Formats: sequence, structure tokens, C-alpha cells
Amino acid sequence: MTSAQADALQRLWPRYGVDLADATQIQARFSRPAPLTLEIGFGSGEATLWRAQQDPTRNVLGIEVHRPGVGGLMLRAAQADVDNLRVACTDAVEFIEAMPSASIDTAIIEFPDPWPKKRHHKRRLVQPAFIAMLVERIAPGGSLLLATDWADYAEHMLEVLEPAPALRNTAPDGQGYAPRSAMRPPTRFEERGLRRGHSVFDLAYRRV
Repeated sequence: MTSAQADALQRLWPRYGVDLADATQIQARFSRPAPLTLEIGFGSGEATLWRAQQDPTRNVLGIEVHRPGVGGLMLRAAQADVDNLRVACTDAVEFIEAMPSASIDTAIIEFPDPWPKKRHHKRRLVQPAFIAMLVERIAPGGSLLLATDWADYAEHMLEVLEPAPALRNTAPDGQGYAPRSAMRPPTRFEERGLRRGHSVFDLAYRRV
């Protein structure tokens, strides 16, 4: 963690930070209620800040446990004077569990840790129990957007998401992978994967 990131964590937390106790009344931590975009595991926060800047009519909440990434995002948000962004530095599952039902308009999971070794696949975030819990907190008509540059994780995502009764695949043919989302800007994570020869897989679902 750089000194600037550490300073931002302490100095800017009152403005941008949300704690687990805030999850039950998450809209109260923003300056006004608005449709909520939730990004789970934002890394350095490049895409999170971009989303907040691109659509100031929405509220954007990012959850990330990597403290340098959290500090860096808050620092850049303050420099850009962005007000519709909040950040939680905690376990995403615990935080989302505490959120009210139907409180999320759009949930985003992009380039999560692939846990590439087969014996570690059970550690992957996208699992049936987690998705069932997350979908309950997405409002009817809301979206779940995912992306990965690991082909076997993309297949795993489809295996988990396709049977979910409250989700409908919005890909053009109603199944499989979707075109790149307009809500997904290029990031260093994606560029790194492309340099390694990986393909990027997008998945898009709607809460029914």
C-alpha cells in the first residue's frame, strides 16, 4: 500500500466508506436514493469509477477486500469529485447477505479470481448458494452481468446460472455468452488476460 492510498483510506472513509452495519440501509449512505449498481470485487476500481462518472443518475457501490485498491479508488474519486460512489472493504458475501431484498438494480462480477486449480474450484465466488442469495437482492427487471477470461470458469458460470429459476439469459439467442456489455470498460485485468492469449466471455442475465 502506498502512503497516498493509506492516507485516502483514513481521510476519505467518512465520505466514501460504508461499513457492514450500513448494508441494511445502503441508500442512506448516498446523497440521494437512486438505482444501485453493485460491483463485487473491483480490484483497482478503474471500472467502478468509470461507471459512477458515466451515469451520475445512478448510485454505485463497490465491494473489495484489497485495501490498497480501496484506498486508490477513493483517492481518484475524490480527485474527480465523484459523489455517487461508495466503497465497502469487507467480505462481499457477508455484506450482500445483510442488504435488503430487491435493493440492487445491477450486480456486476467481472474477472473474479478464477482459482484455476481443480481442487480450488470450490473457492470460486460463483456458486449456486451465492447466486441464489444475490439474486434475491436484485430487483425484478434488474441485471446480473459477469465477465471472465478463463474459459473453464465461463463454462462453470453457465452451469450455475442457467438453472437459476429467477434468472433469464439475455444473450441474443437466449443462451450462452452475451456481447460485451456497454457497462464494461477495458481494464488492466482484461488487457493482461488478452496478452496471455485468453478470450473474454461475457454473461448477461435479467431478474424475472
